[in-house]
Amino acid sequence: MFFFDLLDGLFPIIFTLIFVMIIVTIGVTIVQGLREWSSNNRSPVLEVEAGVVAKRTNVSQTMHNAGDTTYYITFQVHSGDRMELRVSGRDYGQIAEGDFGMLTFQGTRFLGFRRT
Repeated sequence: MFFFDLLDGLFPIIFTLIFVMIIVTIGVTIVQGLREWSSNNRSPVLEVEAGVVAKRTNVSQTMHNAGDTTYYITFQVHSGDRMELRVSGRDYGQIAEGDFGMLTFQGTRFLGFRRT
């Protein structure tokens, strides 16, 4: 009986800790998203010559086994610096590795790519 008495006393504490951890994780994620959004809005819109050096996708599973795909393209500018930007599926399909053109972005926000 001691085990069940101990379990009765610990269950509310463990449940509360897990609940608080979930709420804190959600809060931190929201704050990080708002910071990035705000930082992007404060950044200037830049248009630079860039080449496409890589493309990748990230597929994550949802609760109902449906996949959610996020698309990324890595651009290299004239100075040699590289930046990976999240793009839409349409942009991902229309831009190929090796393309060269004018990249328009604001902070970490992809705004467009025009081949030259």
